[in-house]
Amino acid sequence: MPTEENPIASVWTRPRRPQRKQLTREQIVATAIELLDAEGVEALSMRNLGTRLDAAATSLYRHVANKDELIELVVDEVYGELDVPATADAAQWRATVARAAGDLRAMTLRHRWIAPELGQVGLVHIGPNAMRMSSGLLAQFEAAGFPTNEKDQAVGTLMAYVIGIATSEAAYLSLIARSGRTEQEWVSDLRPAFDEASRDHPRLREGASAQRDADPRRIRDDDFAYGLARVLDGLTSRLGA
Repeated sequence: MPTEENPIASVWTRPRRPQRKQLTREQIVATAIELLDAEGVEALSMRNLGTRLDAAATSLYRHVANKDELIELVVDEVYGELDVPATADAAQWRATVARAAGDLRAMTLRHRWIAPELGQVGLVHIGPNAMRMSSGLLAQFEAAGFPTNEKDQAVGTLMAYVIGIATSEAAYLSLIARSGRTEQEWVSDLRPAFDEASRDHPRLREGASAQRDADPRRIRDDDFAYGLARVLDGLTSRLGA
């Protein structure tokens, strides 16, 4: 018998549950990037991602087989932030390549979790955005006059420099972020210990003294630009070989 405590069950008397939208791969990838940016790669799991999406972890497996596949997707999505022209001008190749290198570094520092993924030896990214970027860089070196058998090596040399520097910077900035201090505060707090440790190394003290009042971010930018220019100088010299 129905009672006030146990009324007759009916679809018309039961509150309607909100309808969940069908998950898409694009939603999963976008949310994964948000999670990675906020908490790092250690926090990425299908369970945590499902919680953010308000979906069961099992529903994610309809779109990605495992975490490794998910990493492939998010890496390529982030590569999509880069814009390397597919066409090239011989007179502008160096400026275009320098801009692309700077954009790659900036992208890596925006998404610091990506640095180890880019820096893994032997890892080849074959997603559409990564392939488009690589093809665009090859077009620049081809327009510059690099022979076919040297274009790939030239691009590889450039990428090795940028990813190497950016990986180091990303690790350094992540360490500072965990401390809760700004970069300027971190450097200022470290200075007394450095001064003491370098007391018997005048060359180190001289270099540090020259940059004592400089903005540490500007120092990093200048150091990157200097190294990039020297790499491009070396590659340019090959054109006359």
